[in-house]
Formats: sequence, C-alpha cells, structure tokens
Amino acid sequence: MTIGVDAAALGMANAVSSHTGDVNSGYWNPAGLMQVKDSQLALMHASYFANIAQYDYAAYAAPIDDDSAWGFSIIRFGVDDILNTTELIASDGTINYDRVSKFSTADYGFTFSYARRLQVPGLHYGVNAKVIRRIIGKFANSWGFGIDAGIQMERNHWQFGLMLRDITTTYNIWNIDEKEYAKVQNASPGQNQELPQSTEITAPKAQLGLSRKFEFHYDYTLLASANMNMEFYKTRDIVATKYGSVAPALGFEFGYTDLVFLRMGFGNFQNLTQIDNTQKLSFQPNIGLGFKYKGIQIDYALTDLGNQSAALYSNIFSVKVDLAAFR
Repeated sequence: MTIGVDAAALGMANAVSSHTGDVNSGYWNPAGLMQVKDSQLALMHASYFANIAQYDYAAYAAPIDDDSAWGFSIIRFGVDDILNTTELIASDGTINYDRVSKFSTADYGFTFSYARRLQVPGLHYGVNAKVIRRIIGKFANSWGFGIDAGIQMERNHWQFGLMLRDITTTYNIWNIDEKEYAKVQNASPGQNQELPQSTEITAPKAQLGLSRKFEFHYDYTLLASANMNMEFYKTRDIVATKYGSVAPALGFEFGYTDLVFLRMGFGNFQNLTQIDNTQKLSFQPNIGLGFKYKGIQIDYALTDLGNQSAALYSNIFSVKVDLAAFR
C-alpha cells in the first residue's frame, strides 16, 4: 500500500497530494475526488524483480452530487507459481518430485473512498476505509483494516494538501495453518522456523503538499509540486529524530495543449551507511510521459533513473478513461 499508483504520479516522485484530482485521488488524497466531474476508470500494471512479482491496480470514481463524490480501488501485489518443496524429501530420505507443488503469495488492498466539499470556498476533505487481505499459499492468511483522511485547499492559484495515512494504525491479524507450517519446520531442521507473531502493525504517516500550475502562451503549462513525507519514528530519511522523520519529494509536469506531458521527479531521499561506515545521500529520480486524447490518458513512468538509490528501477504503465467521452 506504500508503493503508489498511477504512472503520472510516480513520474513526479509521488509529490501529488496537493493537486491530485482524478480517479487516482482515492489513493493519493481522497479529498481530490471532488474534482472528478464524471465517471472515471483507471488501470495500472508494473513488474518488479525481473518480472517475478506483479503489481496491478484498478479504480473507479464518480460524483454523487455537486458537493460529494465516491471511489473504489483494488491493488494486488503478488508472486505466483512458487515451488513448494516442503514434501520433496520423504521421511526415509527418498526424493519424489511428484510431491512438489506450486503456490502463490499475494497482498490485496481494497479502498472505499468518500469526499465532500465544505462551506469554506476551495476547501474539501476525503476519507478512505481500507481492507487488507494477505495470503501466503495454504500456510497463512490475514485480514486488516485501516482509515486514511485528507484535505485539500486552493487559494490564489496555489494548492495545498494534507494526507494522513493509517490514522487509526492499521492492524493485520494473521491466521497460520500450523499443520502446513509444520511441513516447513520438518523440511528445514536445525533452522529457526518458529511461528511468527500473529499481529502486524502499520504506523500512521503524513504527507503535506504544495503545488501551483503556471501557464505560458496558452499552450504550455508547468505544474510544480512538493511534498513533505513524515513518519512518526526514526528512519533513514534526511531529517531523522527519535520523534519523527521527514523526507522531501519534488515533481514537475510540462504540458502542451493539455495533450502531451513530460514529467520528472526526485524523491526517496535517504542517508545510507556505506561499507566503510561513511554516509551517502541517496535519492530516487523518476521520469515520465503522458498522452491524453478524447477522454483517454495513457501514462508511462521509469522510476529510479540512473540507479541513484537502493531501489531498483521499474517500468510502469497506466491508463485513465473518462467514461463521459463514450456516451
């Protein structure tokens, strides 16, 4: 749930919490759903770790009336066709390849979003209710629940946004099949294969955003955006204390006649300790392209350009469809 969605946003290093205003706002800041004028659909696919893992996303959003809107999204991150060799070697030491099976491990996120306009001009808010489902073959599965909240405000062409993720702290409760887990223990004698904890906790995070769109000669636009990503514990971010950590993110989008877009972004700034104990500042540069025509927008992002951070680069594609264009 922290990877992100929409190639347009990822190309801008996720610095979109203040200006997001389409079907993908359910993820970035649900308050942005108030800018959705008609039904929209979004799809995204990305491959990770040399196509071993697949990341997929689908979302739908629509206005309810002039003062409210709603949305729904599904995220899946999974690895399929994993070989289960826990029964490869029988108790008498013989090897039987017919006992090798396959299983999948997958995480699912279901998000229900609602946004509403406030009486203060230019101010609106949104909330998310998230259901998390995680499955590791027949070995274990879990359910979790969490809530996000966000606000957006526009003043004098400047846009402000605040996104609070997992404000209630998201808990995932695991159910482990001890019979299946015993096969793992028997297949790895002498190794630490104790049952893991049954509760997984996701701590709250906050994203504070600021953006503005500039127009040049009617045909050209520049959208400049910045985020301050905050976590309430010490991390490797460039500002890190025992009370919390802060990392900036910067994004830019150059547009021509609202048809073609070129994007770039810089984020994931972290202090990494090298093998000689020296500190190195790493960051993740991204670039992206977009094309919009008659209600269809196709976007592409290449993340971690030049391999400047510990993350691996990924090619990401997404499509957004304004369903009103087909009526």
